[in-house]
Amino acid sequence: MTRLCPPGSRRKAGAFLLCVFFFVGASARAAASGAHSRVAPRANRNSPNAFVNRAKLDGELTRRAANGSTDTTSVIVTFTDGELPSEFRPFVKRGRGKLGIINGYAIEVPNRLLKTLAANPNVVQFHIDRPLFKQNLRTSVTTGSRALQQALGITGAGVGVAVIDSGIATWHDDLTNRSTRVYPYGNQRVAAFVDFVNGRTMPYDDDGHGTHVAGVIAGNGYDSGGQKAGMAPDASLVSLKVLDANGQGTISNIIAALDWVLANRTTYNIRIVNLSVSAGVTESYWTDPLTLAAKRLVDGGVVVVAAAGNRGRNASGQPQYGGIGAPANAPWVLTVGASSTNGTTTRADDTMASFSSRGPTYLDWAAKPDLVAPGVGTVSMAAPGSTLVNLNLRALVPGTISTSSAPYLSLSGTSMAAPVVSGVVAQMLQVNPALTPNAVKAILQYTSQSYPGYDALTEGAGFLNAIGAVRLAQFFATAKPGDKAPTQSMWSKHVIWGNHLLTGGFVLPSANAWRIGTTWGAVQTADGTDNIVWGTSCSDATCANVVWGTATGPDNIVWGTACLDKTCTNIVWGTAAGDDNIVWGTDCGGDDCDSVVWGTADGTDNIVWGTASGTDNIVWGTADGTDNIVWGTASGDDNIVWGTADGTDNIVWGTADGTDNIVWGTLVQSSLATWATTSGDDVSTPWTWLMTLTDEQVFAILNPVSTPPTMKTKSVVLLGGSF
Repeated sequence: MTRLCPPGSRRKAGAFLLCVFFFVGASARAAASGAHSRVAPRANRNSPNAFVNRAKLDGELTRRAANGSTDTTSVIVTFTDGELPSEFRPFVKRGRGKLGIINGYAIEVPNRLLKTLAANPNVVQFHIDRPLFKQNLRTSVTTGSRALQQALGITGAGVGVAVIDSGIATWHDDLTNRSTRVYPYGNQRVAAFVDFVNGRTMPYDDDGHGTHVAGVIAGNGYDSGGQKAGMAPDASLVSLKVLDANGQGTISNIIAALDWVLANRTTYNIRIVNLSVSAGVTESYWTDPLTLAAKRLVDGGVVVVAAAGNRGRNASGQPQYGGIGAPANAPWVLTVGASSTNGTTTRADDTMASFSSRGPTYLDWAAKPDLVAPGVGTVSMAAPGSTLVNLNLRALVPGTISTSSAPYLSLSGTSMAAPVVSGVVAQMLQVNPALTPNAVKAILQYTSQSYPGYDALTEGAGFLNAIGAVRLAQFFATAKPGDKAPTQSMWSKHVIWGNHLLTGGFVLPSANAWRIGTTWGAVQTADGTDNIVWGTSCSDATCANVVWGTATGPDNIVWGTACLDKTCTNIVWGTAAGDDNIVWGTDCGGDDCDSVVWGTADGTDNIVWGTASGTDNIVWGTADGTDNIVWGTASGDDNIVWGTADGTDNIVWGTADGTDNIVWGTLVQSSLATWATTSGDDVSTPWTWLMTLTDEQVFAILNPVSTPPTMKTKSVVLLGGSF
């Protein structure tokens, strides 16, 4: 795996494929052209489609086996019973071969032996061990997280978050502990550190990416008077290092880390895993060992949050679809795209980040992302001496106290958006520890805010609303019969279940859709005995009259699926007016289709999915399915940090007035929120009072009265394989 080619450097031939490997399957026929008229076969719900490869060797290994060379390949092999046959033992990677979470092993095997070893009856499948990519006050205010911290003390305390990345700084002031808990590495909120790269025992981060991500989640802002605190500043961190000093690694590293989390989640109360790293999609999420490992964790009650990727634009700068990476492509993963605050704390001017990957997913044609969160110009902890710091000195940001080195770094990418959501999930689980991973995703989507001009394959369910998410999570934990549900007018009030954008109902935590073991997007429960239920239908579009304790009464209309025949081929999704298949449109009767690829030719028709427009660019989808023309490689141009390609500086919010970067709003850490007026006076408001208001009223008060100062600091966006 790799973060990116070095900023400003020209790609070398030997490293070329590694730098751009994530952009798998980008087609020369990138533009969808017109809709089709003939009906495609329907897919079987909650099961692999016709593109899933069930052969023992994946596509790449089949090609290497046919070559018969003496070269070796790093592979992941899974077995029926998890036991390693004797003939495989010489090839196991020392110290980190076993991957118990998937009944597999990481091995290094000669290509000429691939077919022979695959013939073993205990082998399920061989998969290439493919490379990975890595993909603040302003953020915490615009999402509402800061108001929750100050008004209600919801800081993620007691919740463990595992950050699978490049490690964590040996020391950072923003990781100091404000509780009575004793941690193993001094006064740092790092409960455990495991190095899957070099085997070291003390925390370190020679790349710097993991430290920045950890700060977005749980930094307390010590070096900035609280201004650059993360979303859950009292959460406990577990750092699992899978990337080396250059941001490189393989998926077996991640799987080993996920295996460790599964075994140790109870010991460290790990409720969330953050993956701001990703791999290219080369097979279905039903067979990919990386996505299947993530599923084991989700089925164990752990929320897996992953960055969607930075493939939202093609080489010409045009928007493109289909760039979601793995494991973010899996329905059981909480996939986060990136929005931009545009340098303000008001939500009104928030927009999508142009680099954020859009759905649908390659091979499985699934709707993603799930929602979006701020990921542009994010200021978080810097790891002194790390690769990212050394390469991006102009992106360093000072604190408000004297430190030996700049304590903060400004980065952009979905890598920065994912930990924003991870931090908010920690806040949700602090107030309601009983929430399942599916319930967490449903609440985040239902309370998100949809913005005009963006489709669901771009913004998912909408823009993150931390206040709404925690408000609803807390309501589910404390509601008594007769309590009115806290539905807010700014909430999207919809859920993307599989490929279906569902409206017209209110989610209930007791519904079987949110149970452990229910696959997101399924028509029926895992045992096939019950139709999926999401909650209760609303009497009107606002869902403003839902009263707790009456949802299961005789007059309640269930919000869920209904099968119209024994095979469940004909399905009613929610209500007649409350379902929009956002990937397939009306093709296949509104259900998902099985084997129609966006842009595929059948000799006469150019078959395009129901929602594709003639101007959309698609990352993947070629006529024969074998071409792998990678986005950004056709012109052979430099892989340069975003914003420098035209020779100009990449300035985040502009420097026209030459002022310093002054954080706007919440000027001090206290019980008061302090705001500057246009006349220069300060107005103070008790934080606790804010939470008696609606979401809309809180965000209106959090909006700055006048335009904030511009920002001088440069922000690096990690493209060319970065998240």
